[in-house]
This record gives sequence, structure tokens and C-alpha cells, in this order.
Amino acid sequence: MKVHTERQLGLVRGGGAGPAVRAMVLAGVAAGLVLLAGMSGCTKPLLSPDEERTPFDRYDGIRAQYAPQYTTDEFGMRKPNLRSRLSGKD
Repeated sequence: MKVHTERQLGLVRGGGAGPAVRAMVLAGVAAGLVLLAGMSGCTKPLLSPDEERTPFDRYDGIRAQYAPQYTTDEFGMRKPNLRSRLSGKD
């Protein structure tokens, strides 16, 4: 059975990696986070507002009954336009 000293186990203050190694690890983690954030922000949206959402969108568009996906409320917040999209057509 091999016996480890306190320094080998990292129980002594000041033991372990030096400040240069810690700085390199921190810089690597920061670079990885920046790359991850940059890659996720450049993707194309899954559903475009210009594309048809259902088979009935073309039908509604031809008859001028097309309901937009989103509306803006009185506070300037963008909300899904569920009421007019789900209500019956006149």
C-alpha cells in the first residue's frame, strides 16, 4: 500500500498548480465560452416569419385573412397573436 504525503494529496496550502498554470486554464475556459457564445448567435432561426406555418396560411393570404404571428401590446412587448389566429374567420 502506497502512502501519499499531504503535499501530494493537495492538502497543504500553496500546493498544487502555480499561478501561471491557473491563468492558462482560466484563459482556455474563457476562450471556450466566447467561441460557444459566438457560434450559437450566428444560426438561422428555425421558423421564419415569412414562411407558411400551416397548410391554411396560403389560403388565408389569398383571401386577405392572414393573421400575423406576433403583435405588439400597449407596453411595446412582442406577444404571440393567438387570439386572432385561433378565432373563427368572418
